[in-house]
Amino acid sequence: MLFENIIVGPIHSRRLGTSLGINVLPTQKKYCSFNCVYCECGWNEIDTTVKVGFNDREKIKESLLHWCLNTVEEERKKVDSITFSGNGEPTLHPEILPIVKDVIKLRDKYIPQARISILTNSTNLDREDVWEALHLIDNPILKIDAGSEQMYKRIAKPVSAKFEDIKKNLIRFGNKAIIQTILLRSKNKEEEINNTTEEEFSAWLEIIKQINPRMVMLYVIDRATPDKDLIKLEPEEMEKFADRVRALGIETHCY
Repeated sequence: MLFENIIVGPIHSRRLGTSLGINVLPTQKKYCSFNCVYCECGWNEIDTTVKVGFNDREKIKESLLHWCLNTVEEERKKVDSITFSGNGEPTLHPEILPIVKDVIKLRDKYIPQARISILTNSTNLDREDVWEALHLIDNPILKIDAGSEQMYKRIAKPVSAKFEDIKKNLIRFGNKAIIQTILLRSKNKEEEINNTTEEEFSAWLEIIKQINPRMVMLYVIDRATPDKDLIKLEPEEMEKFADRVRALGIETHCY
């Protein structure tokens, strides 16, 4: 499923309440440094001969302003989060920092109660502009879905990002971070995809200890996935995993 517009919703988000989405990425195809087995946008496009651009900074600003000016105040007040997500990885946009600053200004004027969130796969934390942008917003929601490099590669199928670099940068980001992790396993026995084994979850938990984030969001599959063999965990099992994070003194929620 691809988002066809710059402004999406508002929609109900499991994690963020009433969320007004901002898609800074191309509307014609997914654009991501990961090719996650569970991504609701589907697999990355193999044929890259058709070039499409990022959404223009001014167009993004104009689109959000248009939404604000054409939405009554009572409806604007219902928005809990202005969320950068969309068709892939938002921090790939080369102007993500000035775009974030534009959104902050419009939020402060028209939707002051809303928090600004970004859902990112953590691959661009070594870019100074991304680092600054993520420290300006309220909810930097940073992904790490595995405790080992092998499982990271099986789940995320990264283009080039190295697991050790992601770990290092997340630890450097520290307790301002909100960590998001999907827990899943697969029926496919040929390539084991399972970040819920004791070995894998314990390794992930050690990374969480080092990051010491302000919050952890554990979530399950909620929509159709490109890999059809994935299994959705039950709430009772999710809470058991969450309790192990809470035992570290870290606020943890399941979705």
